[in-house]
Amino acid sequence: MVTVEDIQSARVALRDVTINTPLMASDRLSDDVGGRIFIKAENTQRGGSFKLRGAYTKMVALAPQERERGIIAHSAGNHAQGVALAARLLGAPATVVMPEYAPLAKIAATKRYGAEVVLHGQSFDDAGAYAQLLQEQHDLTYVHAFDDPRTVAGQGTIALEILEALPDVETLVVPIGGGGLIGGIAVALRALKPRTRLIGVQAEGCPSIRLSLAAGKPVVVPEARTIADGIAVKTPGGITLPLIRDLVDDVITVDEDEIARGIVYALQNLRLVAEGAGAVAIAALLSGKVRPRGAEEVCAILSGGNIDANFLARVIEQVLVKQGRYIVLHTSVPDRPGNLSRMLDHVASQGANVIDINHRRAAWQVPVDRTGLEMILEVRDEEHGQAIIQRLEAHGYCIERVGEGEYPT
Repeated sequence: MVTVEDIQSARVALRDVTINTPLMASDRLSDDVGGRIFIKAENTQRGGSFKLRGAYTKMVALAPQERERGIIAHSAGNHAQGVALAARLLGAPATVVMPEYAPLAKIAATKRYGAEVVLHGQSFDDAGAYAQLLQEQHDLTYVHAFDDPRTVAGQGTIALEILEALPDVETLVVPIGGGGLIGGIAVALRALKPRTRLIGVQAEGCPSIRLSLAAGKPVVVPEARTIADGIAVKTPGGITLPLIRDLVDDVITVDEDEIARGIVYALQNLRLVAEGAGAVAIAALLSGKVRPRGAEEVCAILSGGNIDANFLARVIEQVLVKQGRYIVLHTSVPDRPGNLSRMLDHVASQGANVIDINHRRAAWQVPVDRTGLEMILEVRDEEHGQAIIQRLEAHGYCIERVGEGEYPT
C-alpha cells in the first residue's frame, strides 16, 4: 500500500514546506553507549515534530472540495499542530479533537496555527471516537495521524534525508506510537538500504504494537499510562501494524524512568529539547536495550520537542535526584529557636544550595519536642552529597536519604 516511489513523491510535495532537519553527531552519547551515534533532530521541524510531513502530504493530495468543507483529525498534540499548520498553508479550515488532559503547550500551539480545538476523552483513542462522530455529523474530511498511506509516505521522507546525510548508517532507532513514522521509514529503508537494522521503541505504559506482534494479531491496550503522550496509542493501525511486522527488526519498550532520563540527557548533553515521545530512542540507547554493534553508525530519531515547560521542570528535578545532583534528606531537630539555623550552617559549610525545606510535625509522628525536616539540596555530584550527609551525621543528626542517586551525570 506504500512504496518508496510514494515516499519520493511526498518529498517533492514537501519541498519548501518542511525543512531538512539536522543530523547531528553526538560524541557524548557515542562515548556513553558505544558506536557512532547521530541524532535526527525532528524537534527542529516546523510544528516541533515530524508530523507536518505526513499531514501536509495527505492534505495536499485531497481534492479542493475535500479541503474546503473542512479538515478534522484527532491527536495527542503533535499531529494536531501538523494538521493545523498544513491547513493554514493550504487555506483550509481545521478542527482537531484532543484528549482532555493533552499538554497545554500543544493545545495552545494548535490554536495559534488557526485550528479549532475540541477537548474530549481521556486518551488519544477516546478523542478519535469523538472525532469520527463529528466527521459524520458535519461531513468533514478526516486526516488520520498514522493509519493512512499518504501520511505514512510523508513520514517516510525522514529516511531519505538520513540516507543522504549518513549513507553508511547501520542501525536506526525510531519511536513508535501508531506506527506511521517507523512504517514510512521501513518502506524507504528496505527499498534503498535493506540490510540496515531497524528498531522501534514504545513506551512500556502503552505497548500496543509490541503486544500485537507477540500475539500475532492486533491487541488493544486497555489504558495508556506514560509521560510519552505523543506515542500513547492504544490501538494499532491496520496499515502500519503489517508494515512493522514485515519490515522492522525488533520493537522494544522503555519505562517511565528511562524516558525521563532520556529527556534530561538530551537537554544536558545534546542541547536539544525532547518531549517524552521524542526521547524514547535516546532512552533505549542509554538503558542498554539497544546496543550499537562495535563502531557502527547509529541514528536515533528525536521525533518531537513539544513539552510543557512546567512538566519539563518536574522531569528535570526527578532526574537530578536520580543523578545525585539533588539530594532529598529527612531529619529532625529539637523544636526550639536556632536549631534549624545551626543545621543549615553545616549544609552551607559544605557548599550545598538549599532548593526547598519543609517542617513536618504530626504527619511524621516525630516526638512532640522535635520537628521533622525535609530538605532538597543541590550538590555538585554524588560524592559531594555523601560528604554533606557525613558532616550532618558527625554532628548528631539522624539522616534518611530519599531516592538514592542511580544515574551517572
